[in-house]
Amino acid sequence: QVQLVESGGGLVQPGGSLRLSCVASGTIFRINAISWYRQTPGKERESVAAITRDGSTGYADSVKGRFTISRNNAKNTVYLQMNSLKPEDTAVYYCNAQTRYPVESYWGQGAQVTVSS
Repeated sequence: QVQLVESGGGLVQPGGSLRLSCVASGTIFRINAISWYRQTPGKERESVAAITRDGSTGYADSVKGRFTISRNNAKNTVYLQMNSLKPEDTAVYYCNAQTRYPVESYWGQGAQVTVSS
């Protein structure tokens, strides 16, 4: 089992910044990749950014150049630094872990991010 706990959401003005954190616990040695997703009411959950076991990263086109995913292995934590935030970034942001042995998917509880003046 892998447990994920997100934090760092909140209300920010357009153009502002927030940093989300995702702390992993449990059988973390099984984790192959951790991703951030976001979801707004009535829409499907969409992938925002991901970081793999070897440190490779990937981003959705809508956030490239504004969001940065990183990790601190000593703290079992993955971060999502969000800069130049736009109202359309408003969503609930979820942390996801993909594991091996066996292949499974785990989700955190979500963190609300609201970008509004």
